[in-house]
Amino acid sequence: MPFQPTFSNSDLISYFKENFGTEISSSQFQNAADHFNVQLQSIAKRVKKIPEFKKVTRGQWQLTVAEARKQLEKVVSKERNLIPEVSESYVPFGNFKDIKKIIQSGIFYPTFITGLSGNGKTFSIEQACAQQKRELIRVNITIETDEDDLIGGFRLVNGATVWHNGPVIEALERGAILLLDEIDLASNKILCLQSILEGNGVFLKKIGRFVKPKAGFNVFATANTKGKGSDDGRFIGTNVLNEAFLERFPVTFEQEYPSVSVETKILQRSGLEDNEFCKRLVDWADIIRKTFNDGGIDELISTRRLVHIANAYKIFNDKAKAIEVCVNRFDDETKDSFMELYDKVDADVDFDKAEDDAYQSDSQLLQELNS
Repeated sequence: MPFQPTFSNSDLISYFKENFGTEISSSQFQNAADHFNVQLQSIAKRVKKIPEFKKVTRGQWQLTVAEARKQLEKVVSKERNLIPEVSESYVPFGNFKDIKKIIQSGIFYPTFITGLSGNGKTFSIEQACAQQKRELIRVNITIETDEDDLIGGFRLVNGATVWHNGPVIEALERGAILLLDEIDLASNKILCLQSILEGNGVFLKKIGRFVKPKAGFNVFATANTKGKGSDDGRFIGTNVLNEAFLERFPVTFEQEYPSVSVETKILQRSGLEDNEFCKRLVDWADIIRKTFNDGGIDELISTRRLVHIANAYKIFNDKAKAIEVCVNRFDDETKDSFMELYDKVDADVDFDKAEDDAYQSDSQLLQELNS
């Protein structure tokens, strides 16, 4: 009895589509034969009998997807909805309007956004996409990020090596917004994105397929520096990015912290109902930032940290404790100076009482354990 291959037509279609796209050459039949552990002739005969394979010219085949498979792909695509959710707590400020205009235009226009930590760079891009109902693919960049992480590569699936798109290819093919977060942490391995930042797509040399950007595709990058490294040591791990790479971003936006009125509204929308506490926190952070800009201190309070304090207050219902646990991340000298300053801004908050309460709580716990 002749040997019968154990793979189906659907298996063969899936293999070619996932590894080589829709443009198939007869030279790739051998790859399929090795994958399914059959003779080359077995693959060639099977291809000729499958309606989805249309011979274009000698040695070249076109893989057409049946209508049923098209519908299935639409369902899968719908399930993988990458549009961010609209946040009711978001307050537009800074470069938000410009970011929204760039996305709304549909023009390919890579955009670099730089600014200190915790001032809403990433959140503004997410919410601009949410309001425009645009898909967003976010990639958190590290020193280890390389071509395989970004573009894709072969993965072992059920004992077989199968090509999987990376986030960049997904964004290209979906016409999504690609967000390269903390891009100044990258090494020179990020240069694999050069042609993509020119709007030219990319050639996947491992599978011999060229991917063109779908309409609407765009790239945003965020960073704490301008890609020149961190001279003051505040952002350890940031690197000097290649000048040719940076030149491929037509515009750079500098994101500042929000104004006092906007930051107050941010805290209110985060769920902090005590308006007086909101005002005191924002005034406190504003004084610290001005002192930081004048070179008086080496640390500051970000908008993100103010939100942390607001959330801590909702949990502990104790203003002094909320502030203290959220500034504990700083060194002792900075922490003490921040708390002393808040004492001057808000006389109603007693940090000494909070420490006494904590001490009494610890003493009570020890007594319970020893009894």
